[in-house]
Amino acid sequence: MFDRLPDEFTADDVGRTGITGSRRHMLVRHFAEHPAFDCGITRRNPLTAEKTAETAEESDTDTEEVEVISAD
Repeated sequence: MFDRLPDEFTADDVGRTGITGSRRHMLVRHFAEHPAFDCGITRRNPLTAEKTAETAEESDTDTEEVEVISAD
């Protein structure tokens, strides 16, 4: 379900998947607060969340470079 949502989504967007009532808002908050989903709340009214996935370039900067020396 999370993958099908747009990069910025509201409770109405969640409702388009068949979820109704206050459950829509609960799911938006769940996606924003759960560590498994890369997103955060950007506005409270209307409740809006935005996906914040890292790019490959950003994750490459976290790797440590080492020099390999031959034992020969």
